[in-house]
Amino acid sequence: MKKVTIHDIAKELDIAFSTVARALNDHPAISDTTKRSVRETAQRLGYRQNKIASSLRSGQSNTIGIIVPSLDVSFFSSVVHGIEKIMNENGYSILLYQSNESQEGEKKGIETFLDSRVAGIIASVAKGTTTYEHFAEIQRRRIPFLFFDRAIEALQVPSVTIDDYKGGFLATEHLIRQGYKRIVHITARQSMDIFTERMRGYVDALKRHDLPVDERLILYGDFSLDFGRQCIRELCQHEVDFDAVFALEDFTAMGALQQLLAYNVRVPEDVGVIGFANESFAALVTPGLSSIDQQTEEMGEAAAALFLRMLRSDDLYDNPPQRVVLEPHLIVRASTARNSA
Repeated sequence: MKKVTIHDIAKELDIAFSTVARALNDHPAISDTTKRSVRETAQRLGYRQNKIASSLRSGQSNTIGIIVPSLDVSFFSSVVHGIEKIMNENGYSILLYQSNESQEGEKKGIETFLDSRVAGIIASVAKGTTTYEHFAEIQRRRIPFLFFDRAIEALQVPSVTIDDYKGGFLATEHLIRQGYKRIVHITARQSMDIFTERMRGYVDALKRHDLPVDERLILYGDFSLDFGRQCIRELCQHEVDFDAVFALEDFTAMGALQQLLAYNVRVPEDVGVIGFANESFAALVTPGLSSIDQQTEEMGEAAAALFLRMLRSDDLYDNPPQRVVLEPHLIVRASTARNSA
């Protein structure tokens, strides 16, 4: 079926192509009567406007670019849902790009958005990112730009994050109050702020309760389901004494839980397990996985609200960036509920 074009609308109404184009873009020089006639004809003929092409012609766009590390993780999907809800209510659409946790993917996504003349960019940093020139380029062009969840403190960019230190402290203190004393912390090789802050919370909770910080119980790697399993295998092979696991995120925690159950270890009676992010599967497994909830939709809505203020700002990047920090929530399930303390 032949695609309807602006030329078809112009021919139908016997008016100039340029008049139709300006009417569809709500140009002030076109009368309301003509605009209404053009829109009605466009709808009747089944015309669909190419918003990206329009933005390239006008230099303006009502589209926001969002870069996430991965949509396989429900955390990012939920945050995007919160962003999209608010942006749609305010007349903006979104373009979504997955970096697949790589810096090159991140760069390609930003290039795509800049070529599409998006009104602004919202991003969560890939774990493979080590240099920040591609982000600095957005600032140099004075395009509204915001981090969520994973931010780069060295860049003067507004952000919406969770209090990762408090989340790490809450998770570890919960385990201590359940009677666990030899608590493993599985963290990442990458020195991203969210991971270092969660570990700092872990260390401080141990110190607060006069428990030693044993380096043998702090394991580093590339977080994943398989890495969680691997950590438990290595701890057991080396006969390291432990009675609880706090993993930096839920997939790694789930891997640890699976391996413990494969070894016929009783959870939570012998070993407790807690993750971070409160992924959707955490409530569905047996035993249910305790976790730290990151208020995903609230994070998305807060990011969108802050971003809207940036879009309307006359002094973008001229003042210190606003950084919104949300409170983490402890979600207790069967994997750690050893007693009522």
